[in-house]
Amino acid sequence: MWDDAFPSFLIGLREGLEAGLIVSVLVATLVRAGAKSRLPQVWTGVLAAIALSLSFGAVLTFTAATLSATAQEAFGGSLSVVAVAFVTAMVFWMRRSARNLSGEIREKVTGALAMGAGMLIVTSFLAVGREGLETALFLWTTARAAGESAGPMIGAGAGLVIAAALCWGLYRRVLKINLTKFFTATGIVLVVIAAGVLGYGLRDLQEGGVLPGKAAFAFDVSQSIDAGSWYSTLVQGVFNLTPAMTWLQVVAYVAYLAVVLTLFVRGVRGVQPKRAAKAAAAEGDTEQGGSPQDGPAAAPGKAPRRRPAWVVPATVVAVPAVVAGAVVAFSGSKPSDGQTIAVSEKECGKGFSAPEPGRQTFRMHNTGDKASEVYLVDPASNAVYGEIEGLAPGTTRDLVATVGGGQYAWRCVPTGGKAVTSAPVRVSGGGNAKAVVPVSEADLEAPLRSYKEYVGKGLTTLIEQTDKLNEDIRNNDLDAARTDWLTAHRTYSSLGAAYGTFQDFDKKINGRTAGLPDGVRDKDFTGFHRVEYGLWHGQSADDLRAPAQQLTEDAKGLQKAFPGQDFDPADLPLRTHEILENTLQFELTGAADQGSGSTLATADANLAGTRELLDVLHPLLVRRDPKLVATVNSDIARVQKLLDSAHHDSQWTPVDRLDADGRARLNGATGQLLEDLAPIPDLLEIRKSA
Repeated sequence: MWDDAFPSFLIGLREGLEAGLIVSVLVATLVRAGAKSRLPQVWTGVLAAIALSLSFGAVLTFTAATLSATAQEAFGGSLSVVAVAFVTAMVFWMRRSARNLSGEIREKVTGALAMGAGMLIVTSFLAVGREGLETALFLWTTARAAGESAGPMIGAGAGLVIAAALCWGLYRRVLKINLTKFFTATGIVLVVIAAGVLGYGLRDLQEGGVLPGKAAFAFDVSQSIDAGSWYSTLVQGVFNLTPAMTWLQVVAYVAYLAVVLTLFVRGVRGVQPKRAAKAAAAEGDTEQGGSPQDGPAAAPGKAPRRRPAWVVPATVVAVPAVVAGAVVAFSGSKPSDGQTIAVSEKECGKGFSAPEPGRQTFRMHNTGDKASEVYLVDPASNAVYGEIEGLAPGTTRDLVATVGGGQYAWRCVPTGGKAVTSAPVRVSGGGNAKAVVPVSEADLEAPLRSYKEYVGKGLTTLIEQTDKLNEDIRNNDLDAARTDWLTAHRTYSSLGAAYGTFQDFDKKINGRTAGLPDGVRDKDFTGFHRVEYGLWHGQSADDLRAPAQQLTEDAKGLQKAFPGQDFDPADLPLRTHEILENTLQFELTGAADQGSGSTLATADANLAGTRELLDVLHPLLVRRDPKLVATVNSDIARVQKLLDSAHHDSQWTPVDRLDADGRARLNGATGQLLEDLAPIPDLLEIRKSA
């Protein structure tokens, strides 16, 4: 849940700050101008925006969100461009109002507010509305991808609370500083932020197919910049500058800054000293003549009837809610009205008719007497659009899938029975839906055979190297033993011994002290780390002969047993993630170090083992997700570069001697690689639909 909460926390914090900054400035303007009576208008705009955002979220949720991915990008991009236009107008209006309020705050405040009150209200509505709509869309997609809503909602709520607290602090500070200087400083910051908003808005429009140049990148430094570092997150979150940007984004960003910032700064410099003198004189006259807020005296007679103060706020909340309710009520794609599909050997797919394009919810009801797996497939390619495992007899579960143009059929696979495929139906329009080409056990036979050959050759090399290590210790040559120990340990670490790959042999050969009552002195502490401890803690060759001999015998035992070990083909894709998961937990924290300071050398060997796995799985991966393959290769190159920087001749820098920034970059790059490797087990999961 918490990994789903973090992205939502960032979006809540960022979007809340963007909206809150503008609203806090607007509120401060009215308070400084002595026009607190106008505050309800601003809060009404904010309330209307919140109501609109919540209603939009409800429409997305309860109508199964028929917007395609490209339509979502185009929608978000359009809102971003519109928001930039209004924020730009608001910045220049603030600059002009700041001049009037600083020099003529008593004499002409009524005129200034009359000129800008509508802009204040509209700007507050759009500032919150644009961010709210974007946040609602983001949270909806995050919750759909995560399969649950608790994490994303908690994360977004925490981000919004922190953003509100920061904006409140900013607001309190605004009331104590020179308004003209404040508007000038914040205006420049807002112009820079707006340039970034324009850039990513145009990128959204490119992703949505509205604008060309989607693949025309001006630069791509993603391999040399740590996307997970604090500074990268800060730059991307605040200024919307990303490691890869298209030419359209760069040109628009630079052009916007050049034109708008130049005009803004020129306008600030154009303030005449005489305006300040005139403002000071006007202030004195106003103080003697009364407040401009007094306005003309009310005409004698019956006072006009005023509407209750709650009418407008109630209306701005009710209207979006009513409209959203109507959309939900009359939508033709409500999950509650989804098709009920029979699942069994005799009735597979009964009740299925061509659905509308978009995200659909199907109620799968097992009418047979056996538990069954069910898949929504393309009958021509067997590609899977959605699946349910272990649907018990007589039970009903929802299957949610995005439907585009093409052919669809249901495939039911009862336990112990044969797969049954329903008659196909064709869906027209709606673009292309993303599907996963299923993997069978036969598909993994060749990669598994190749990997076993790789491990077999590695074990032969390992025996030779442990024999050499054993010989060094018998000859009392401990310097040579330290060098040969590292060579042998790197060989073993490159063979992918993660999560029981070598069964009980891994604990004997590479076990750690965790869980052993006597720690390094425990009789069950054996293998590489036992020898490492002795070599780097001053033990004699006599002390090390028995542990070294046992290491050699255990390595030979593994070599003999490995060909007959049961290796589930489905475990092969898991190793792509699990090897480096161990690396991040033990090697990059230094927890596995017993004195040699070589955990980065071990991490390098683990990376080599992961690369070997990816090589044997490459034909399956590239067919299913070539973009993921390219991303993972880029991640690996970045981690390798960072590891290489810690390797000098035959020496490796101990992980605890890395500078804080270098260690953070390595951890961040490895974490990003793990995140990008995570989809592989699901992508290459053995499915009975194949």
